[in-house]
Amino acid sequence: MYLSILALPLLGAATSGLLGRKLGVTGAHLITCVCMSTAAILSIVAFYEVALCGSPVSIHLTSWIDSGMMSVDWAFMFDSLTVSMLLPLTVVSSMVHIYSISYMAGDPHNQRFFSYLSMFTFFMLILVAGDNYLILFVGWEGIGVSSYLLINFWFTRIQANKSAIKAMVVNRVGDTFLSVAFFGVFWAFGKLDYATVYSLSPYMNETVLTIIGLLFLFAAMGKSAQLGLHTWLPDAMEGPTPVSALIHAATLLTAGVYLLLRSSPLLEFAPTTLVVITWVGAITAFFAATTGLLQNDIKRVIAYSTCSQMGYLFMAVGISQYSVALFHLVNHAFFKAVLFLAAGGVLHSMADQQDMRRLGGLINLLPFTYTIILIGSLSLMAIPFMTGLYSKDLILESGYAQYTMSGHILYWLGTLTAMITAFYSFRLISMTFLTTPNAPKGDYKHTHEQPLIIVVALVILALMSIFFRYIAKDAFVGMGSDMLATSLFVHPSHVTLVEAEFSIATFYKLLPAIGTIGGASLALLMYHRLANFTVDLALSDLGKRLYTFFNAKWFFDAVINHYVINKALGLRMITAKVLDRGAIELLGPFGLINSLYGGSQQISRLDTGIVTQYALYIMIGLISITLLLFVPILSGVSLDNIGDLRLVLIYVAGLLFITGLSPAKSS
Repeated sequence: MYLSILALPLLGAATSGLLGRKLGVTGAHLITCVCMSTAAILSIVAFYEVALCGSPVSIHLTSWIDSGMMSVDWAFMFDSLTVSMLLPLTVVSSMVHIYSISYMAGDPHNQRFFSYLSMFTFFMLILVAGDNYLILFVGWEGIGVSSYLLINFWFTRIQANKSAIKAMVVNRVGDTFLSVAFFGVFWAFGKLDYATVYSLSPYMNETVLTIIGLLFLFAAMGKSAQLGLHTWLPDAMEGPTPVSALIHAATLLTAGVYLLLRSSPLLEFAPTTLVVITWVGAITAFFAATTGLLQNDIKRVIAYSTCSQMGYLFMAVGISQYSVALFHLVNHAFFKAVLFLAAGGVLHSMADQQDMRRLGGLINLLPFTYTIILIGSLSLMAIPFMTGLYSKDLILESGYAQYTMSGHILYWLGTLTAMITAFYSFRLISMTFLTTPNAPKGDYKHTHEQPLIIVVALVILALMSIFFRYIAKDAFVGMGSDMLATSLFVHPSHVTLVEAEFSIATFYKLLPAIGTIGGASLALLMYHRLANFTVDLALSDLGKRLYTFFNAKWFFDAVINHYVINKALGLRMITAKVLDRGAIELLGPFGLINSLYGGSQQISRLDTGIVTQYALYIMIGLISITLLLFVPILSGVSLDNIGDLRLVLIYVAGLLFITGLSPAKSS
């Protein structure tokens, strides 16, 4: 059963990709959706058996690398962390497959699209199920290639080409750090399997673990779009909306967090790395929230929301609350998939119009879509009784319960981020559904709700966004739960769940929720009651500067383009001229060709047509052979004791005569 969870998406991808023309569009839809839905059902069964019943499974297939000290096997491990990741991954992926049947109905390349979706899911399953870092790396690179293919699915659009290349290049930075980290792990531990690394981590040098942990962090920053390596994230919206939902909800962006969760036994003995992770997550969450504050593309607002939520996950990892991070990861997968898929419904209904300033007034035309987006937004904002509250607020409370500077920075930045999240979530709802209609009249005439098959997928995900916490909260983050104890290690000195529950004042517990409600109310007030004030603010000099700063994403792209890309291109020009076309050419092909050509020209000079010179050549050749044959005898094996130097002198004189020949003489 467990291998079937991995094999079914691969079967769907291979069948739809290789036999797509014979199967047709309907056949590709049927096979891929059935395979993914079956994998989702099996994942639920696996979650019950492994996580709830405490029966982990390990499967060894065959040996992969057996060279000297390195021994790597094809083996898969289904522990509580793995099956917890499989649950949102397969459920969200199956819903995205079902949603895409209708959403991509008009596209002529359905078979290719569904093959890519299934391949993406397959590689993510490989990443989370492998029992060593090398298999994780296979999945890591696989989802990178799949994301490139999916973002660039509409490859005739130049912007899609540029976005896919940017995503691939930026992720290669993180992949490089991950490769170096694996060399460090092998050098320090002698193995790459999780069991060995976990067993030896308590006895390793702290500096070594810190370096490896920081390399893992930089790798995760690339995949999970943390500050500095986040620039590919908004551009990835050029792919179809189902792709955005799958990338942001359950696959690519969660891979970096999974790497840190899986490496928890190593990180726990590298406290410096944990502090850095905390600060990176806190700053990223705040940065992404402020950036999404004044974005006008509906998909980019949700994309920066994902970046901000990834920051919350990094914060949770940094304060050693791995189970809370995992719980929020699963919750986020459901409500972020709802938001993206519902936003895709708005785009489909409004002639693919993504600019919220050109929408509005859709609440009466798209009431179901409005309800779904409202549910997803409320869960994202962590409104009471929604799933997001019971993991997001717990992260903030756990940070405050650290009673350290990093913990307090986490709490206050996280609380401020929660307020901004509420503001831009209701800004999205207001500009899209509640304000004055701003789209052309023809678009409103053709507005329609989504087909039944899309409704089913959205309803399932929306229900999970509301009720999943009622089912799973106690299992994931309950005070006495040991469901994740065998896969996530927390040092006893880092356990703060009791302090978070009982030692924090009620005010600090309620402040994030109060700020969230205040942010949402402020958005409604500014975009409905104080619309003129908003316009006047935007027309003022300060308002223009603030709007430009946040809308331009803190000028990160401009700074990177000017100080990194341009400098790198300039360095590349120097490298091309000095090294590639300079030293390498002189020592390589160009130099070799010139040497051979020059040597042949010199040899051709000897062909003069003068018989006496030919006789000299014959004499020099005879002397050379004589020297080669008889010098060891004449000299007693060395040239130091040669008695008769006449042959040597004649030989040298002849060579000088030949090399002194000029082109005029040789003619």
